[in-house]
Amino acid sequence: MRTGKPFQVKSGESRFGKRFKMKGVTSNTLDIKISGSDCNQELAVFEQSGQTPNGGPPLHIHIDQDEWFFVTEGAYLFQCGEDRFTVKAGETIFLPRNIPHAFIQLTETARTIVSYMPAGKMEAFFAATDQWVSLPSKEEISKVFADHGMKVVGGSLKID
Repeated sequence: MRTGKPFQVKSGESRFGKRFKMKGVTSNTLDIKISGSDCNQELAVFEQSGQTPNGGPPLHIHIDQDEWFFVTEGAYLFQCGEDRFTVKAGETIFLPRNIPHAFIQLTETARTIVSYMPAGKMEAFFAATDQWVSLPSKEEISKVFADHGMKVVGGSLKID
């Protein structure tokens, strides 16, 4: 069920007042802008503040979701399948489901709007990574990805 009411999320705020800090995968923070609970799980939108220069998630697959990034600050290198794309502020990249992908932050700081269609378990995924208090093992990372509808299929990207 949809909320039925419009809402506004102000700059620097999160939909429900909770900022997720990824730990172990990146050091990025994510603010929910549109929750899956707002739209029958059809969409989830986050603002991601990139604080991991030369870092990013491992190569992974979203089994049931497409992913869309709009870079608002900085630059990233994305890999989707065998293709690589440098995506800078003002540019968009679409990553279809079931294709291995990853990204690496190329600039000291960066910011994106990232959307998942459908929402899947991404809010729960970011909440889980926010709970880690020490660096997780590769096995722990793979398990958290799997528990939230993704599969790790390789390591993090490296700059050539």
